[in-house]
Amino acid sequence: MSAPVRTVAGLLNSALAEDPGRPLVTYYDDATGERVELSVATFANWVSKTANLLQDDLAAEPGDRLALLMPAHWQTAVWLVAASATGVVVDLQGDPSAAALVVSGPETLDDARACPGERVALSLRPLGARFPETPEGFIDYAAEVPGQGDQFMPYVPVDPGAPFLAVGQTQELTGEQTVQRAEEDAAAKGLSKGSRLLSTRPFDSWEGLSTGLLAPLAAGGSVVLCRNTAQLDDATLQRRSEEERVTHTVG
Repeated sequence: MSAPVRTVAGLLNSALAEDPGRPLVTYYDDATGERVELSVATFANWVSKTANLLQDDLAAEPGDRLALLMPAHWQTAVWLVAASATGVVVDLQGDPSAAALVVSGPETLDDARACPGERVALSLRPLGARFPETPEGFIDYAAEVPGQGDQFMPYVPVDPGAPFLAVGQTQELTGEQTVQRAEEDAAAKGLSKGSRLLSTRPFDSWEGLSTGLLAPLAAGGSVVLCRNTAQLDDATLQRRSEEERVTHTVG
């Protein structure tokens, strides 16, 4: 058996081969009451469909820059891994005017319109619902992704040594460097197979992405990703931790 590719998509493929039925991402939005749990297999299916959308419908090529203007959300995690599968460079909260395409939640649509290329909008409504009316100048992710294929194969093999993730104005990581840092973070946090990390951090920094997806994925664990928790008291979060069998917490 060949060694897994040292990319974020490679980490997901390894998890899929090992135990596709285990939980990977459990998402809470405490503004809406939403709870979504995705197994490795379900998450990987979303990634495949999104990667096919990127490669075929949006004509994205390896090295193209994607401005990811999204909060901590399970669909943001999907887009991150789909970009890894296609060789697209993710610019986290980056400048849309300098990107080949932009992926935006509902709160950043005005900023996203600066992108000269393809624009994708996500409503972030419960159950991945569509916008009531598609924002002008965008495609609605929820309307386009269901019809995409369940299997993905890149037209060009992804180079782990190529740029993958830009965080801020000074930090850019290759796919391999991203995996290495995620593994280092997992070790530093004491994560291992079966660990379940609860994160309330936003996806606006390396630390947010690492705790909210990358480190648990690298360790063979899972994440409980919580958004809009400002109004929750400590007792509520503690009860959630117990119900979700959380082993580690990062706030």
